[in-house]
Amino acid sequence: MSMHDHSDHDHPQGSFLASRAGIVLLGFLAIGGFLLFTEHRAHVLGALFYLLPFGCFFMHFFMHGGHGHGGHGGHHNQPDERNLP
Repeated sequence: MSMHDHSDHDHPQGSFLASRAGIVLLGFLAIGGFLLFTEHRAHVLGALFYLLPFGCFFMHFFMHGGHGHGGHGGHHNQPDERNLP
């Protein structure tokens, strides 16, 4: 008799999402996500109105840090690098 290693056949290696329990879990998550979206769509779409003003404020607040704004004294006393020969 010959000796063969059958250790890889005893415990098949597969992902959880490919198993029966993983497919059932994905189905429940899809159904739950669909129901959450359809039931709360009015709340989410109603809040989108406020996204533009708040987005503009926060973009202005956080994105102007590198432009030299903010009243830091001393940046007017430095020579302009563009006019140097």
